[in-house]
This record gives sequence, C-alpha cells and structure tokens, in this order.
Amino acid sequence: MSNDIRFVQGNVACAEGALYAGLDFFAGYPITPSTEVAEHLAEELPKRGGKFIQMEDEIASMCAVIGASLAGSKSLTATSGPGFSLMQEALGYACIAEAPCVVCSVMRGGPSTGLPTKVSQGDVNQARWGTHGDHAIIALTASSVQDVFSVTVEAFTLAETYRTPVILLFDEVIGHMREKLVVPPAGELAVAPRLYTEVPAGQAFHPYLPREDGRLPMADFGSHHRHHVTGLFHDIWGFPTEKPEAVAKLLHRLVDKIESHSQEIARWKEYFLEDARTLLISYGSSARTARHQVEIMRARGEKIGLLELQTIWPFPAELVREHAARCKNVYVVEMNMGQLFSTVKRTVEKPERVYLVNRIDGELVKPMDIENVVRTVEGKGV
Repeated sequence: MSNDIRFVQGNVACAEGALYAGLDFFAGYPITPSTEVAEHLAEELPKRGGKFIQMEDEIASMCAVIGASLAGSKSLTATSGPGFSLMQEALGYACIAEAPCVVCSVMRGGPSTGLPTKVSQGDVNQARWGTHGDHAIIALTASSVQDVFSVTVEAFTLAETYRTPVILLFDEVIGHMREKLVVPPAGELAVAPRLYTEVPAGQAFHPYLPREDGRLPMADFGSHHRHHVTGLFHDIWGFPTEKPEAVAKLLHRLVDKIESHSQEIARWKEYFLEDARTLLISYGSSARTARHQVEIMRARGEKIGLLELQTIWPFPAELVREHAARCKNVYVVEMNMGQLFSTVKRTVEKPERVYLVNRIDGELVKPMDIENVVRTVEGKGV
C-alpha cells in the first residue's frame, strides 16, 4: 500500500491521527479553534464503525469519553481553553480511575472568553495543574501538520501504555495551518492495543493490581469480570478506602508510573545543537519561528541551536539540563507570560542565564522578537 498524501489543517491531521490509532468513540462540544477536529470525525468516524456524539457541554463530553474508555473504546474529545477548564474535574476522575483517553486542547487567548480566534500558548500550566490534587499528566504538542498526526497516534499509545488521560496541547496557528500530510499505510506506525487481563472468567480479578512491570491490565466494563470504578481513593478491588497506607500507595503509583518514565515519554527535535553556544527552547507554532531565526543567525556564522519540545509534561528536565549546560545563554520562546520559561529556570544549573522571548497579544512570535531579545542580552555582555 502507498502513502495517502493530503493538504489539510492541523485539526484535520489530529482527527486522522486518532482514526489511524484506532479511535472508536468521540464526544465533544464545538468551540473555536478546535471545532474542525469534531467536524471531520462527525463525517469519518461513523464510516469506520465508530461512534460520534455532540454532547450538551464539555463536562458531559469528558464524562462520556471516560465511560466509553472503561467500556473498551479508544476515546477522544477536543476543545479549547474555556471548555478545557470545564473538563478539569472529570480529567482528575480519569487520572484516579486510570481510564486511558485523549484530550485535544487547541489553545487560544485567555483567560475567560479571551481571544477566540487568536493564537496563544497560555494553557501549558493548566494542562499540568488544572485538575486538583497531586497527580501526574502527559501533555504532547507539535509544530507541523505532519507532527500533529504522528503525535496524536503516539498519544493513544501512551494513554493505553500508562492507563492515563493524555493531553494534546496544540495552538490555534497549528490547528488552522494547512500543510502536506502523508498518512502512512496501516501498520507502519506502531499502534498500542489495549492490555487486557488474562484472568479467566469466574476467578478473582483485581482491577487495580499492577503487574510486575507496573502496567495495569483492564477488563471492559460489562464484560465477564465485574469491577468497581470510583473517583475516591480505592483498594485493588476498586472499592473506596481511607486507610492511610492504601491512599499513599495508590497516589505514589499514579504519579510514579508517569514521572519515573519521563525519559521514555520524552519526545523532541534538535536543530544545530552540536556546537551551539546559544540555545533556544520552544514548542508548537513558536518553534517554527525559532527554527527560522536559528537558520538566519547560523547563516551569519552564529553558533545557535534549537531544542523543540514535543513532550511538555512530564517535563524532560534531564534533556533540558544537558543542553543548557553546554550553552552560555538559554532563551525560551513561547506565547504566554513565561509558563514553560519558569519551569526551565527551575531546571537548569544557571537560572540567571535563562531569558524569555514571548508575545501575549494574540500574534505569532516573529523572528525579530527573538533577534531583539538576543541582541539586548548579548549587547550587555551577558
């Protein structure tokens, strides 16, 4: 079979990536700038035997996605900032119930209604800390239509592997930008199947008892194994408990199963880092500008490179520290008031050498924005 070549929006690439990964169920509510994800799936998902439903709001959408996941479906919802805010309580439920699912949030200007049709990257910390309580989360992003597709496929693999909700944190420019998309033949990209329990029917099944490798086999809700699902802290049977040792053990496992595998989860791209003395760190559409500026400065003989992060959470601290240690100055390029910048500063050995290049006005970061900050810093002899 040959590749399927198209010219599509990033939002459509996300929908196609989900279909490639085996999406069975979508529930969502229209919101700019993510609506094209739902529109495309409304047409294509039923053709492939899947279920599409437009819910009454984003709260119901997230709850429906969790229910479908526990019943055996690979499930997805798509939204933007205000809707993502409404999903946070149910997102926490998915974390503690360990329901694998994917949430695509296409970022726009905020807070509140903000700038519905303008670009922003202001939901980075919301993705990490939006739901209450101690928890870990996986959040991925991309800077091209092709990468949106591949990262979406990967999101479903990570969701199934770690039994967790995975967030796709794209932005308006990436969601609405049109580029060539190459959809590979089925089987060319790895797609993770659901891990089901091997416990025979009629024998005791502990739905929250991990295997030796840490993975947690599932049984579809309504299948031959009965089990309990709750948002409360629970024992290995799934029944609520307030026993301190059980609560602590569960919370440690929920966090450690992701944070202890941060290096395996990390996805990134490197540009001109072999001899770089100045480091740009960026993600999403901001990384496109950063790469362009790096190429301009390289052509002038300046030793500058770009680390493009595709995994935002868990934050790839070791990767960032390694590259920052070899460079004189580090510049974080993003469209917010420094959400990833703050994390980078806490991560590196010399936080005073980390600088922010940003825009918060609904406009894409320009190459000259980077040039001006770098020249200002370097001009001071820092």
